[in-house]
Order: sequence, then C-alpha cells, then structure tokens
Amino acid sequence: DEFVRKADVEVVVVATPIPYHAEQSIKAMEAGKHVLCEVVMADTVKGCEAVVRTARKTGMKYMMAENYCYFHYIREWRKLIEEGTLGRIFYAEAEYVHQVIRESTRTSWWVNVPPLHYISHSLGPLLMLLDDRVVKATASGRTTYTMPGVGVGAIDMQLALFETARGVTIKVLRSYVAPRQPATVYYCIYGTKGFVENGRTGNPWHVTRGLLYIEGVDKTAREVDWYVPDPNAPEEARKYGTGEYHLARDFVNAIETDTTPPIDAVKAADMTIPGLIAHEAAMKGNVWLDVPHFE
Repeated sequence: DEFVRKADVEVVVVATPIPYHAEQSIKAMEAGKHVLCEVVMADTVKGCEAVVRTARKTGMKYMMAENYCYFHYIREWRKLIEEGTLGRIFYAEAEYVHQVIRESTRTSWWVNVPPLHYISHSLGPLLMLLDDRVVKATASGRTTYTMPGVGVGAIDMQLALFETARGVTIKVLRSYVAPRQPATVYYCIYGTKGFVENGRTGNPWHVTRGLLYIEGVDKTAREVDWYVPDPNAPEEARKYGTGEYHLARDFVNAIETDTTPPIDAVKAADMTIPGLIAHEAAMKGNVWLDVPHFE
C-alpha cells in the first residue's frame, strides 16, 4: 500500500503469486499507476471483474503479460488466419504439460492453484488468433495419483472443452505434475482449407517441428520448424525469447499513444475466467457451465 501510494513511478509490474494479482493490480491503478500484470489476471471470477471495473473507472492502462501470445510462430499463424489461408476456423487445441510441482516444491503456492486456473498460456494465444471469447466450458480431471495429499495443484491432468462465441470448439490439456520431459507447449488449428500445428518434441521455448497443410497447395502436410524467438528482433532481445520484448513495447506504446493495450483488462479476463469455470465444472462432475464476460 505504501509503495503504490508514495512511489514516483508511472508503471507497476505485478509479478507476485497469483492470489495477489487482482488486489495489487487494483491498488496500483487506484493510485494512478499503469499496470503490467503477470499471468493470470486473478484466481476468482469476482477478482477478474473487479480488475476490469477498476481499469475502466480509473482510466489507467492494464495489460496482462501473456508472453505466449508473442511467440514468433503464433504471430506468423495470425497472418495465415487473417489472410484466410486456413479458411474458416472451427477447431483448436492446446497442451501445456510442465512438471513444475515436484517433491522439492510440494510446499510452494503452486500446489493450491488447479492446473486449469493457469490456462492463459494455452487459451490466450488461441483466443488472440481467433479474435474470439469462450461462452461455455466443461472439464474433467480430479485424480492426484502422481503426488497424493499435496493439493489441487497436483491434480494429475485436467482436460477442458470450450465453446466460443463464434462457434469454435477448443480443447485444452493441463498438468503441473505429469512426468514428461521435455515439457510440451502445443497448439493446433483446423480450418475449412487446412490446418497448422507446432510439434510436441524439441525445445518448446525455442523451436519445434510441426506441420502445415493448405488444401489446393499441398498434397500432404509439410514439415515446418516453428520458432519461438523472432529472428528480426534486436540482438539484446533475442537472449530471452523476444516475446517479452514485443510485449513490453506494446504496453509502453499503449501508454504513450493513449491506446488500448493488446491484452487489456477485458481480454485478460477472457483468457483467465474460462479456466476458473472449467475447473469448477470438473469439480461438479464434468457439467457444462456458462462463462461470464465483462466489458
């Protein structure tokens, strides 16, 4: 409280554990600071709504730092979709299986965060590519065989299904504990004229070998190396993936030009809330639930 009240700064970066994100983002904006917040926006729907309302009320810039939206290949895929190369998109999926909870971290705050609550790395890039939002959600996954007695973060695997406002079906697979090395960061998109996917092998934060098929152009899917770093970014930016470089530039540009950040409070909520609702759906027996949207 004292920091945001007295600090002579224009921007506050919220990079604390997820349970603090909403409260600290709100306090910073109410103190007249722009906010760049780590993923995800909040751990409750009410928290997300409060951040959206505060951003609107104060007029301060809020952006969620979803760096996976800035992977180089995701930006390339966006061009494919915008140009209509893949036709009308009707299905997309993502997997993020990353073993961050182990015996050495079983007392970490992560153990209280269900896998689907940390969904924006998976869902965020897909929603950005589709320019869409989720309206209904369901999910499955409650077992804790891998690390029993630790917490909901140690649920073995959760699988969510989403329906979007534009009628697209999205599937997302999430785990913090499944024994898989290397981790997998996987996306695929199907349209009426073809499909694109990155690979499940290779370094998911550098390059994986995936596929691209365009009907009428390819006889069969061609292999493509999909890179995370942007080869055209400045050398100093390439030391850490380049996504953060482009993300930070977009945030600063939004402040300087008084424009809406690419992942503003509304979009951040749309990338966060579906995971909260999907986990609730799983706990209620894999039911379908409506996903709220806040403008």
